[in-house]
Amino acid sequence: MKGELLENRIVVWDIQESRNLFASGYFGKPIGIPKPNVDEINVPLILDLIEGCYLQEISKIKITKNEKRVSLSALIRLCRKEYHNFDKKYQVYKDFREKGYVINPGIKFGCDFAVYERGPGIDHAPFLVQVYNKTDDISSTAVVLAGRLASSVKKQFILAIPRSKSKIDYLSLDWWRAN
Repeated sequence: MKGELLENRIVVWDIQESRNLFASGYFGKPIGIPKPNVDEINVPLILDLIEGCYLQEISKIKITKNEKRVSLSALIRLCRKEYHNFDKKYQVYKDFREKGYVINPGIKFGCDFAVYERGPGIDHAPFLVQVYNKTDDISSTAVVLAGRLASSVKKQFILAIPRSKSKIDYLSLDWWRAN
């Protein structure tokens, strides 16, 4: 499969490749289709850089810019410019993907990722994930805000804290009401 790097997004122009890539793990967003069904995809697919980086790393896509191949190391350099704390976020992204989850940007929820067990349109994302460094201070106000948001959209809030290149600590916050 081929993707073209355009600024900070990757476009898969070929419609059949778009459909296949989306069907293989809910990668990307079909242009102009808010809640896509695989059979309805007849438009190019937009990938964010983290998805493109992951897909290139696992040899599922070849990315070009101006018809020249973009190496994985060049893509990682771009990601580091575009994303605060990219290496940690990418580590968490990969960990969830390798465990079989579907992971999308969580910007509409004010967090790093929304994580699905099966995929958008099939189930709702049960988890919202925010990535922290192990040395970050996390204020009680930030925890309460995140918890209230997650609770209001019926999702579990997870703090992901990479400890080393191979170890990530996950802290899940559940909110409950005493009667």
